[in-house]
Amino acid sequence: MKKKGIGIISLILIIIIAIVAGIKIKQNHDENAVQEIQPVKVSSKTVPTFFFHGWGSSWHAEDTMAQAIKRAGATNTIVRVNVNKKGHARLICKIKKNAKNPLVEVNFSDNKLTNSQYNGQYANAYDSTGARYVKNAIDLVRNKYHYSKINIVAHSMGNLEVASYIKLNAGKKNFPQIDHLVAMAGHYDGIIGMNDKRHQLKIDKKTGKPSIMRPEYRNLLSLRKIFPKNTKVLNIYGNLEDGTNSDGDVSNASAQSLKYLINGRAKSYRQLMIRGKGGQHSKLYNNAQVNRALVNFLWK
Repeated sequence: MKKKGIGIISLILIIIIAIVAGIKIKQNHDENAVQEIQPVKVSSKTVPTFFFHGWGSSWHAEDTMAQAIKRAGATNTIVRVNVNKKGHARLICKIKKNAKNPLVEVNFSDNKLTNSQYNGQYANAYDSTGARYVKNAIDLVRNKYHYSKINIVAHSMGNLEVASYIKLNAGKKNFPQIDHLVAMAGHYDGIIGMNDKRHQLKIDKKTGKPSIMRPEYRNLLSLRKIFPKNTKVLNIYGNLEDGTNSDGDVSNASAQSLKYLINGRAKSYRQLMIRGKGGQHSKLYNNAQVNRALVNFLWK
């Protein structure tokens, strides 16, 4: 009887373990499924979309997002441009004639702007180096394939590099028409732990004007007069909802300060807050809500 009782207990334990394992597998499957986007119908016009990564990052961070967009049917082409530490841009893979909304993953070898002699003044680094990297990547593709219009998606430091690129080149003869600009986790007016403190920066909700204008922000104020009027802007930022009003690295106020820089200039301006753990600074790259917003904003 004793052996029989032990056998029944063992069987029950095996069943319980199997059930728990099954639940865990289902949870993992569901979590992965959440990252997918439902297939979509997109506009027929073909405009390349350039992805610019943040500090210390690379094209790998962009690829999760790009692949999700491709699986949804918004594009059939993903290529990469590598910009080396001297600023030379090289296209990896060709864009075929039947390419639909090609995605261009831009990789900066100098991903911390170490080649800039900025002496702690990041505004100088964005202008002298970051903006040049952005320009060289865009010009390479446009000169080869003759695109007159482009879209831009930038994350973190990539936003400051793109903003400097626009500031230094808008209005020039060969400057492209930027149809859509997606800013993700942009630290336009400070980074928490570096030059910003939690709850320190305040924003005028109507105009987006910040209560403090740090050097990097003041460096972009000329955008208020030259930002392209035909560009639609989507500003995406995260809120961990842990009381910090931030994505862990960038305060919501710093990200929202973009509005003041382009207020009255951009063709349209929208903000999207991603709440909870998925709104963490780096996790915005792999977030189904963000991916859906990109597809709807850029192509539908």
